[in-house]
Amino acid sequence: MIMRFSRFLIAVLSIMVLASCHSKKQVVHKPIAKAHPKVIEKNEDVVTKEQGNSSDTNSLIFKSTEAYINYFKDAAIEEMKIYKIPASITLAQGIIESSSGNSELTKRSNNHFGIKCHKEWDGDRTYHDDDEKGECFRVYKDPAKSYRDHSLFLTLRSRYSDLFKLDQGDYVGWAKGLSDAGYATDRRYPAKLIGLIEKFELHKYDTQVLGKSYTVNSGLKEKIVSEKVVANVASKSGYHTVNYNDTLFSIANKYGISVNELKELNNLTTDTISIGQNLKYSKNSDTSVQVSTLKEHIVEKGDTLYNISKRYGISVEDLKRINNLQSNELSIGQSILTK
Repeated sequence: MIMRFSRFLIAVLSIMVLASCHSKKQVVHKPIAKAHPKVIEKNEDVVTKEQGNSSDTNSLIFKSTEAYINYFKDAAIEEMKIYKIPASITLAQGIIESSSGNSELTKRSNNHFGIKCHKEWDGDRTYHDDDEKGECFRVYKDPAKSYRDHSLFLTLRSRYSDLFKLDQGDYVGWAKGLSDAGYATDRRYPAKLIGLIEKFELHKYDTQVLGKSYTVNSGLKEKIVSEKVVANVASKSGYHTVNYNDTLFSIANKYGISVNELKELNNLTTDTISIGQNLKYSKNSDTSVQVSTLKEHIVEKGDTLYNISKRYGISVEDLKRINNLQSNELSIGQSILTK
């Protein structure tokens, strides 16, 4: 009996010792990995602004056109490689259509090319006054998708098909072709594109893709620039030259008058207008200026308003009025329109 009790006691003591040893053993916990935020290279010229709308769209605010170009040049180059659209043209269009990324439409939609919804669009949308009031525009969560949609927009529409027959480096031909196909209603659109491309040397990205330079069609370029100057004078003289897709509503909206006022100023009895037609948009429109007969003079060393007026048989006062000059000061290379 004593032996059995002794064995039982020994067994209990052994269990107690083992339990004591086990309780002193440290519990090993697997360390939790510390989460580190993704590091994004800081760019002081580009600011991300949370829009907080239903489509979770974030817009980018650019402090300069150069910052805009630097941010999107790779996207434009990639689109040129895939879709054969000059990177220079894509960037210049983006600059104009989005005001270097800072237009109200672009900031709330990431729409850098002013592409409207059209019937095939099933994505997010926003509404904005353009050629007509409250038009529907596409919304993109990622601005890069706007660049891709721009490429698809041009390649999938037959009216732009002739553009793809041009040499890829022919940004002058592309600028004219876009206008002819009705991409923009502004008659000066081709000259604006060319001016931006050459000012910021955007054609260097075309060269980068093609591996060769391209000789500009100087004759076509001069014609486009001349058309821009004439259109500028028409506007300064209180006239609007009707472009492709212009309507009385869009013209009236552009100059802050009603359609009825526009019709009265031009003695119109219907809403029918034609491309190239000059419409007065102000009671003070200068009827003495015949836009179609104007000529351009590039100021050279030694030129004055007086000797230019004698050369072309026009008074100094008329030269100043046509060119909206406030003084007699001229600079070499300045464009002066004469009769």
